Amino acid sequence: MENNQTEISQLGEFGLIDRLTKEFPLRNPETKKGVGDDAAVLSFGDNDVLVTTDLLLEGIHFDLRYVPLKHLGYKAAIVNFSDIYAMNGTPKQITVSLGVSSRFTVEHLDELYSGIRLACDLYGVDLVGGDTSASVTGLVISITCLGTASPEEVVGRDGAKPTDIICVSGDLGAAFMGLQLLERENRVGAGQKDFQPDFSGKEYILERQLKPEARRDIVEELRNTGIKPTAMMDVSDGLSSELLHICHKSGTGCRVYEDKIPIDYQTALMAEEFNMNLVTAAMNGGEDYELLFTVPITDHEKVEKLKGVRMIGYITKPELGCALVTRDGAEMQIKAQGWNAFTDKD
Repeated sequence: MENNQTEISQLGEFGLIDRLTKEFPLRNPETKKGVGDDAAVLSFGDNDVLVTTDLLLEGIHFDLRYVPLKHLGYKAAIVNFSDIYAMNGTPKQITVSLGVSSRFTVEHLDELYSGIRLACDLYGVDLVGGDTSASVTGLVISITCLGTASPEEVVGRDGAKPTDIICVSGDLGAAFMGLQLLERENRVGAGQKDFQPDFSGKEYILERQLKPEARRDIVEELRNTGIKPTAMMDVSDGLSSELLHICHKSGTGCRVYEDKIPIDYQTALMAEEFNMNLVTAAMNGGEDYELLFTVPITDHEKVEKLKGVRMIGYITKPELGCALVTRDGAEMQIKAQGWNAFTDKD
């Protein structure tokens, strides 16, 4: 490569997206939000239409040596539903496009689609189209999801204000530790014909990796309680990255407290077994698909009553930067060390 050329890894995924799309102005009045949120927002009549898409590549996003095809189909659909919920919307339709290599049979694809169908059944979403093609690089899955929301309900990443409370649903780091467990057992069992991994006591972290759920329940709970977040996104690349996205888009800083970050017991045990820093796993692991959102401080009492939601910090003025406050009161700058599709190791 010539010396004046830029490696994609220097920009990272979001830097690359910004660079490639900055020369595309929004020309149509129906386009309310373009690139830069969990979903685009289009205005047609009384409701806004939300549009999101995800690309999953074998060898980059999943490994079929330990990921069942049915689980993969379910997860591929769920990660798109999650983006729609992260905009405070409701997923309605998906299209599914596949690139399939010759090693896959019709029965393999039946398994994949049985997972997609299960996700659609549980979340009330219609499969309305797609495309298929031959592939020389294994399995490629691209899903586009359409959703709806009333214009006053849509929540992006850019509305957080100083003194807003930072909240997160569920717990963090479990999906990452589930992945570490699967990869370890895959290495240990390599070449052993009758190898049986022992997953007893680790079912929760495995499910969080293989069969995540979109947090429809949290979105519904917020609506029922009369809380509209000022900013929101799902935790797909890691809490650190998502916090920085919200603060960058909103023009703010933040303070998040180490002892407030919700972590499950199985996650903690697995991190200890792997000799990993637990907070690092929770901050940077990714694929939890929990909701990270901010609310006005006036909603403090309402948020306290929400099931499955933790208040982990607050939004600050931008000049104060983004920091994690450790258990002993020290402040550590938050860095985006989560999932990056363009690092050398990938």
